[in-house]
Amino acid sequence: MSIANKQLSRSAGILRHTVLLITGTLILVPFVWMVSLSIKPPGEVFRASLSLWPAQFYGIENYTKALTEAPLPRYMCNGLLVCVVILALQIIICAPCAYALAKLRFPGRDLLFGMLLIGLLLPHQVLCLPLFVLGYLLGILNTYAALIFPYVVSPFGIFLFRQFFKTIPDDVVHAARLDGLSELAIVWRIIVPMALPAVIAFSIFSVVAHWNDLFWPLIAVRDQSLMPPPLGILAFKNEEAGNDYGPLMAASTMVVAPLLIAFLAAQKWFVEGMTGGAVK
Repeated sequence: MSIANKQLSRSAGILRHTVLLITGTLILVPFVWMVSLSIKPPGEVFRASLSLWPAQFYGIENYTKALTEAPLPRYMCNGLLVCVVILALQIIICAPCAYALAKLRFPGRDLLFGMLLIGLLLPHQVLCLPLFVLGYLLGILNTYAALIFPYVVSPFGIFLFRQFFKTIPDDVVHAARLDGLSELAIVWRIIVPMALPAVIAFSIFSVVAHWNDLFWPLIAVRDQSLMPPPLGILAFKNEEAGNDYGPLMAASTMVVAPLLIAFLAAQKWFVEGMTGGAVK
């Protein structure tokens, strides 16, 4: 490689990293500011001068108020229950569907895959009215089932698994069939363990999406004991905190923290799942 090409490659690398650093900073600023507000007293929240660290540390009071004046632990337990059940049902349904689209040959397979891609393009908000009517007819509104039922089938999950399953050699499937395994046994004993990075990547997407979901819970439930974290924080703002933004930011920080910890713990598998053929 010539000197000119090396300099060009180095300049491109510097530019790329500069853009990534600037973008990452812009994304992190709201989160850093949220944590900063969560440890400030009310008088410093709207102070004209910007400072990340407060003149008077008020974190204990804000976090205590967020935990005691609102059932925040109950909201987070609701969110955990809903996310875990949704994720389990999604994997149970999506994995066999993706295997059929990736490894089985049958009439209409390509048509089904095309319909799946159309499903990826539809925002969930478009379906809220028919889902609400269906939930009313089934009698599941204002229950945990109302929070779980609309998400048990994930077009994105089927697409992600299908793309990853296609990278697994067909010889593995043929060998499993010769050993006498059924198609479902192949899915759960052979394919899914080999696609663990894709499963972890999808799990992160699913948990983050449903942990942060506000639109559908706002429609589906009214009972405060059923509210997931975002809806619970909204109720806390309206009923308890009002314009006291310190406890609100403290509650928001505690809601975001589990997602951040989970992502940092699983980022290696997440990157592998997204780059190892899962999206191709």
